[in-house]
Amino acid sequence: MFASRGGTGGGKGGKYSVEDLYGISKKPKASSSSGSIVAKAGTRSSKTHDQRNESEALASQILEAAHRLVERRRLELYLRECGLSLAECEAERSAMTYRNLGKSGLRVSCLGLGTWVTFGSQISDEMAENLMTIAYENGVNLFDTAEVYASGRSGCTFFSNHQLKCLRGSLSRLQLDYVDIVFANRNDVNSPMEEIVRAMTFVINQGMAMYWGTSRWSAMEIMEAYSVARQFNLIPPVCEQAEYHYFQRDKVEVQLPELYHKIGVGAMTWSPLACGLITGKYSDGVPECSRAAMKGYQWLKERVNSEEGRRQLAKIKELHLLADRLGCTAAQLAIAWCLRSEGVSSVLLGVSNADQLVENLGALRILSQMTPQTITEIDALLGNKPHSKKESRA
Repeated sequence: MFASRGGTGGGKGGKYSVEDLYGISKKPKASSSSGSIVAKAGTRSSKTHDQRNESEALASQILEAAHRLVERRRLELYLRECGLSLAECEAERSAMTYRNLGKSGLRVSCLGLGTWVTFGSQISDEMAENLMTIAYENGVNLFDTAEVYASGRSGCTFFSNHQLKCLRGSLSRLQLDYVDIVFANRNDVNSPMEEIVRAMTFVINQGMAMYWGTSRWSAMEIMEAYSVARQFNLIPPVCEQAEYHYFQRDKVEVQLPELYHKIGVGAMTWSPLACGLITGKYSDGVPECSRAAMKGYQWLKERVNSEEGRRQLAKIKELHLLADRLGCTAAQLAIAWCLRSEGVSSVLLGVSNADQLVENLGALRILSQMTPQTITEIDALLGNKPHSKKESRA
């Protein structure tokens, strides 16, 4: 996974069309001053007149586009003198906020883009590029990639003692010298913790990554890794990737805050919409085009159709009503609810089209509405608020 500002643009294969570069159509519009043009069949002068007007309209559009490019260049130069970038200013306009990853110095957007199952399997390369561009232009600087996603086409974050070759291959595909952070996905129970921490320290010392984190590790395993790092003067993890949504709360709300305060490990959460369950997608069964209908996702289909799944869907209907009252969508409410949790540095989004991405990014606008009263109302609807150790003892 990387958190660089390396957004992409252009058409297929990185090639830009006239429309991409200048924002104009190949078929020019007639200028308003000349009025509409009516061609008369068999009239040569009329055809010549049409062609002249089309040429003039195209020249006018190209001139306007050139002026826009010049003004943009001037703005970029001025911002550079001020120590700013155009992307940062656009991010400010989009209201993106940035947080430190745990207690490290790495600043990440509070919303990141995850590849998971969609990139390379559910969507086309063109759509994937479009989503990356939209996310970047809205201030996202956190892109989660992994060797195990999309058959290795999206990158690599999975790592064990024997996968240095995998990491180097991923850096080559990403055309990067290093990533900001690499994750050890699921603890390798067959390897001593010291070997894992030494391997991650080696990756950082070799300049392939700046930080390392864990994914799907227990709090006890993370604490062990931290202790080993301190004992042998190695580099400890700074972040844990964990599933977090309305129906998966204990780890992020009880265990990880304790680790955050003790050793500075932050939380980067994923699946804020519970694989689409929270959006209401499965309220009337499993649609054919949904993830639950895909090969290898029988477990999700069984979960939706289970008794517990039906109870969750009933609660989701109530949460949809609350979202309507707040003037947002159910997805935006769920994402903002995740962001309000202590120690959560960033929430990774999984989307398959531009409309979903734009909608999910809109969760930032209602973050201020996550008041104690709203949170209490959501807790009452869910009825599953976990209790901290202090509360349990009391």
